[in-house]
Amino acid sequence: MRHLDHIQSPADLKKLSEAELKILAIEIRQFLLESLSKTGGHLASNLGIVELTIALHKVFNSPEDKIIFDVGHQGYVHKLLTGRRDQFPTLRQLDGMSGFLKRSESEHDAFEAGHSSTSLSAALGFAKARSLKGTKENVIAVIGDGALTGGMAFEALNHIGHDREKVIIILNDNEMSISENVGGLSKYLDRIRTSNNYYWLKGETESILGKVPGVGEAMARGLKRLKGSVKYFFVPGMLFEDLGITYIGPVDGHDLRALTLSLNRAKEAHDGPILIHVLTKKGKGFLPAELDPDKYHGVGKFSLSKGVSELPAVKTLSQTFGDTLTRLAADDQRIVALTAAMCDGTGLESFRARHPKRFFDVGIAEQHAVTLSASLAAAGMKPVFAVYSTFLQRAYDQVLHDVCIQNANVTLAVDRAGLVGQDGETHHGMFDLSFLQPLPNMAIYSPKDGDELEATLAFVMKRESGPVTVRYPRGAASTLLPFKGSVDEPFVERYEGDDFALIAVGNVFSNALEAFETLTAQGYRGKLINPRRLKPLSVDAVTQCIGEARAVFTLEDNVLTGGFGERITLALDAGHYKVINFAVPDTFVGHGAIPQLHEQLGLSGKRVAARIGEALIKERGITQEPDQGTTGKISSHPAEANGVDYE
Repeated sequence: MRHLDHIQSPADLKKLSEAELKILAIEIRQFLLESLSKTGGHLASNLGIVELTIALHKVFNSPEDKIIFDVGHQGYVHKLLTGRRDQFPTLRQLDGMSGFLKRSESEHDAFEAGHSSTSLSAALGFAKARSLKGTKENVIAVIGDGALTGGMAFEALNHIGHDREKVIIILNDNEMSISENVGGLSKYLDRIRTSNNYYWLKGETESILGKVPGVGEAMARGLKRLKGSVKYFFVPGMLFEDLGITYIGPVDGHDLRALTLSLNRAKEAHDGPILIHVLTKKGKGFLPAELDPDKYHGVGKFSLSKGVSELPAVKTLSQTFGDTLTRLAADDQRIVALTAAMCDGTGLESFRARHPKRFFDVGIAEQHAVTLSASLAAAGMKPVFAVYSTFLQRAYDQVLHDVCIQNANVTLAVDRAGLVGQDGETHHGMFDLSFLQPLPNMAIYSPKDGDELEATLAFVMKRESGPVTVRYPRGAASTLLPFKGSVDEPFVERYEGDDFALIAVGNVFSNALEAFETLTAQGYRGKLINPRRLKPLSVDAVTQCIGEARAVFTLEDNVLTGGFGERITLALDAGHYKVINFAVPDTFVGHGAIPQLHEQLGLSGKRVAARIGEALIKERGITQEPDQGTTGKISSHPAEANGVDYE
């Protein structure tokens, strides 16, 4: 039987010898490969952190000691070692185990996050609480080198170094190689610099020199300068040292003995923050993932023998965006593209290859990207910042302060708008309409399919002033209906009669089309309206589209509060229309396949058709088959539309 089969908690891990732990690491990698090939998930990052996670649980005592993983998508090994092996078949599936850390899942998950650069701030909070309570637990933050590009991480480092709370920071660096010479010297220096005797001797020496009349203080200052110069010459990590954080490393992140020694030194060392620089390799142990870690970062189901298949034949909306922008930039030299470490995910590979001087990857720094975009616009360029909806949340102040107030000619290409599926509540893009619509000067477009996305981009890139958002979901760039009319005006996509009008925001237009066809087959005669431009909202144009239809329904996968449906309801309130909104209720939505989540939330075509049918029957006060014409009023309570209990 495998060692892994006996691990139900970190306590079981501590019983294993070093040789057995090495075998355990092999078993964990094999388990991850077999399990994730069936469910999908974050593969490369977890293969690279196996030995480090084993060493952490070998040295520290979770849950008393707090181990905080930045982002959390590299927490699969941690989940395995804390008794969740049997839950892996449900990973990222509806009502199954989360792909991130969840406090509700386990007492070993001290802090949860789906966005990067959070762990250091969180760790300092636990350390501060420890001091206030007078307890002695260790606090450990595991952060990647990529996450250090986030400004929040530097803010936390500055505070940690200033306050001198004992926080152990693991810098998981999977980009740099190990230098034997520097590594050998650093190991020697680590043993000295993490020794209590060293710090006692350093303090005593400076104290004694300071008491020598006339020259003592000058000698102490000279010693400090000399020590600093020597360290700058020999010791890596001086940035951290100057911030007041003791640096250990680099350490081979796949050497269990070296990791255990370094972690124990940090654990037993003097008070104050310590950073251990650990070098790992993404995809370790699976050659395809080692050779192409980006491709194997987040995977769907795949073949262990063949690896992840190539890109699907169906073009995605992200690729449509990238290819269209690349083509438009060939004719307009002012167009520049920006991304926050998400070039592939946002479809900008073609732009980077074709226009490398006009492509800027700023790292995980969304705030910087937005302000950089605003300044590029002020200098006469046409910046396009491609960003996932969930990550745009991190730059809200910059959108308001630097873009909208200045009416800057910035385009926000908001990818993954709406529900995104298996990544769950931290990644659903179901808030962007609510936080962008209140901002003056901001125009918002939500194309229904790939053709309309191309037309919308071509339209908005011709403008010369003002910010605009073009939002589109994750998924295939299929053509739902041929593009007709103007991008800048609402359009009646289907017209059968005036029983009802269904206004559907681009992300869920396919659901609305399904609902419309179902209702038509049942004998109802209505209109299917595509608003296209959500802001500014032309009330006259919307009412013209609605016409004589007195039963009005809106459909979106944004939250109800502050969403498009609320704007429509408010805009039509003075008229004779009654509106029912289909939207995400006031709750966070878990992970699962998008169709499953739409069904659960009452946003699927089937459920929308059923609720509209019920509302129309209720309005007429009849139970027989529908006929032509409608009279009366409909309830506008959202719970009736969504089938969700609003307390």
